[in-house]
This record gives sequence, structure tokens and C-alpha cells, in this order.
Amino acid sequence: MDCAVDCVGFEARGHGKESSVERPATVLNSLMQVTRAGGGVGIPGLYVTEDPGGVDQAAKTGNLSIRIGLGWARSLHFTTGQCPVMKYNRHLMRAILFGKIQIAKAVNVTVITLDQAPQGYKDFDRGAAKKFVLDPHNMLRSAA
Repeated sequence: MDCAVDCVGFEARGHGKESSVERPATVLNSLMQVTRAGGGVGIPGLYVTEDPGGVDQAAKTGNLSIRIGLGWARSLHFTTGQCPVMKYNRHLMRAILFGKIQIAKAVNVTVITLDQAPQGYKDFDRGAAKKFVLDPHNMLRSAA
């Protein structure tokens, strides 16, 4: 592929038997392997300068074991930082307003009550592929 985007960040997990183990560099290392020579890797995924809860001493200080030599050898370019949402915000808003995309469906929205919030946080921490929306006054369910 010509380019790849890391939308996971430092909370990436291993695969198979290691799926519950945090592997902060796994996405970046994988992307450097699959992106064609001369391609680009976008990194809007969250990486922090310090993570007191990191899996090891290096991760706690924001250091990852990425294969930068592989990126260099493949002449990859990297773009980091927050997404430039203002560049596409108006187009995205119009697409949502005119029904061209269903954003709630795209991000797998699950509406929960305030009483369900503790379980929602537990599910999120376990890596649930859902976007939880709190509806403390039951207004969204009645509108559906």
C-alpha cells in the first residue's frame, strides 16, 4: 500500500496468546513492514511523552521499540500529531447532515444509561469495539 495510518496508538495489544498484553510499538512496526517503499505512515494515534502505567520502564517515559531503521531503509515518511480536522470538518458535517454517511453506525455507537456507565468503562478498558454514548435522561432512546 502507498500509505498507512496508525489510529491505535500506544495502547495497542499483541496478537494471539498475547492479545491481552500491551505492545505499544506493534502497530507502527507492522505499518513500516506493509507500506511500500517511499510511502507514508500517518500517526494520529495517541502517543504520550510519559505514561506512568506503561508496560515497562521505556514505555513509562514515552519510549517505544520501533524499527526506525526499517522505516529509513524503505524511505518512508512519517506524519505525526493530531488529525487536521479543520481541513475536512465542513465536508464531513455536510455528509452527515445530508445522510451520505451514518457516523453513529460507522463508529459502532452504543447508547447507555448513567447506571450502565461503570460496565461501559470496563468494556472499554477490555477493548470493546464500541463508542459508548451516555444518555442520563433517556432522551436518545425516546428519539429513536
